[in-house]
Amino acid sequence: MVFRPCPQVYLCRRDPRDPRDRIDSDVRITISKENYLKAIAEAESEGETVKAVTLTRWLHVSAPAVTMAIKRLKRDALIRVARDGRLTLTAAGREIANRLLHRHHLIERMLTEIFGLEWYKVHDEAEQMEHAVSADFERKLVEKLGAGAACPHGNVAGAESPEDRRKRGLTLLAETRPADRIAVVSVFERDRKLLEYLDGLGIRPGVRMEVLRVSADLELSIAGRTVRVTHAAALRVWVRYSVLE
Repeated sequence: MVFRPCPQVYLCRRDPRDPRDRIDSDVRITISKENYLKAIAEAESEGETVKAVTLTRWLHVSAPAVTMAIKRLKRDALIRVARDGRLTLTAAGREIANRLLHRHHLIERMLTEIFGLEWYKVHDEAEQMEHAVSADFERKLVEKLGAGAACPHGNVAGAESPEDRRKRGLTLLAETRPADRIAVVSVFERDRKLLEYLDGLGIRPGVRMEVLRVSADLELSIAGRTVRVTHAAALRVWVRYSVLE
């Protein structure tokens, strides 16, 4: 049974002992606000300049709904709105977004490492469950799972930008060349169809492969099999140069 919280319920699980839970007591943090703040952080992590239209696309909501949400978030000092419409998180807004991202990350790990749920399913489940995690349960998850490990999609906790990934020595699969030997490190996790497509090809974190040919699509060798992956999908996969065994 999946917990599906009511979007109108105000969350009152703030723990005054936990620095991450010290949000202005006059600001009521709803699930809707959490989702908007997290979406801003996630879009930034994909290298996007975040504006109202970005949130319309990321959250699949109407433009008027986004406009109203932006007004509320700005009123509560959780975001800043530049003259050109660019949205950025304040310190308080980023605190909330980072907390939600961390809990989402832990839930994904819990679902795969403890319950064995398929890696391409856990993101959608975590999206529903992340709002129900208390500070106490979050601490228990860290004690159980440990800190620092990547999620099933290969992503680190928090919002890592493309620049951060490149500093770690990663490159996009779409940027590789024939004869390159590579290992998959992480994939874009917010598209269930993409994840199922990649899983069907055998492309998942930890898999090693060789690039055979690059044209409109990429032709890869994976464990003796030849597969073709679209250029669009290859733009969503981060790899590291490796030596095939």
